[in-house]
Amino acid sequence: MSRYEEAKKLYAALGIDTDAVLDTIKNVPVSIHCWQGDDVIGFENGQALSGGIQTTGNYPGKATNPEQLMADIDKAFALMPGKKKLNIHANYAIMDEFVDRDKLEPKHFAKWVEFAKERGMGLDFNPTYFSHPMVKNNLTLSSPDDEVRAFWIEHGKRCLKIAEYFAEETDIPCVMNIWIPDGYKDIPADRLGPRARFKDSLDQILATPYDKSKVFVTLESKVFGIGMESYTVGSAEFTLSYSTKNGLTPLMDNGHYHPTEVVSDKIGALLIFNDKLALHVTRGVRWDSDHVVLFDDETKEIMKEIVAHDALDRVFIATDYFDASINRISAWVTGVRSVQKALLNALLQPHAEMKALQDAHNTTKLMVMQEELKTMPFGDIWAEYLRRENIEADYLTPIVAYEQDVLSKR
Repeated sequence: MSRYEEAKKLYAALGIDTDAVLDTIKNVPVSIHCWQGDDVIGFENGQALSGGIQTTGNYPGKATNPEQLMADIDKAFALMPGKKKLNIHANYAIMDEFVDRDKLEPKHFAKWVEFAKERGMGLDFNPTYFSHPMVKNNLTLSSPDDEVRAFWIEHGKRCLKIAEYFAEETDIPCVMNIWIPDGYKDIPADRLGPRARFKDSLDQILATPYDKSKVFVTLESKVFGIGMESYTVGSAEFTLSYSTKNGLTPLMDNGHYHPTEVVSDKIGALLIFNDKLALHVTRGVRWDSDHVVLFDDETKEIMKEIVAHDALDRVFIATDYFDASINRISAWVTGVRSVQKALLNALLQPHAEMKALQDAHNTTKLMVMQEELKTMPFGDIWAEYLRRENIEADYLTPIVAYEQDVLSKR
């Protein structure tokens, strides 16, 4: 009997059909961020990051043009199991002649659409409100400068049409996420004014007609950032309130809260009031540092919340991190495999039984069961998942070879 067959019997004793679990997980889409491959630089002019965002490290071999980035994405995706989408930022427009962000059109992303369609996957999208001369004093959509605000409002409108183009071309809904870096380094004199301007800017952007069955607009909060340590315009309270009032999809990035807060604790609350929910899965270390996602406690808890509430079709799962201190392909694969492991771990748990124990106040048995589950042969089910997906367990060896053959020669 194989290790998988033995593990299958053990899980069956808990009422878990591991074959059904493997059929489920392979169809759960994870939207994978393109910006891990080139340190969030994009293709506009190769300038350094600015506007409350930063990548640490200078590991050799990063992608510097669309062809290299697409080749690296292909290499990374070939080492990841499961269904995928690709998440694009607006600064990854591919154009023959430079066009500024307030003039972007769908045609500037045609090569990404071609790339996605050839691989049978959808695309998600993000306006890029950072690393640009019009980010003045760390302000964009909340700026008191009418010229600055108008530029970024137009950028948002353009991005809505591009997101709709993605959905129409791929026949897969597109999640368009809005995040701005706006805030102040020190104590502000006016906290309400910038948020009122941000609200007005969003109102103008979202007045643009778009198909809400094809484009899901999300609004992402942040607790603080580089250069805006004392005040963030797009706080959790603002973004959640605006999303609720205007029928948007709330998005939570688990690096964008106070270090003692956990997103896993918020998922159940938001699912009560929202048809859909979006996540950016990352790993903050002491602050929003966007470390590579690991198979750690919070990632497990996030996925357990989604599965326990039968919300796999209600939650958009995306990754968002960037580490330039290690091999970028490995960072991609490690993070996405960790998300997949956490999903599998969640699907292999008897949630109905554990809920019944909680409702019966049998917390003694619940604790014992939760602890016993930690030593179940999860690894054997993971190995079978990889086998069925035709993915090798060892991903470091091909990545090292790719580094020697491709990355080192850039």
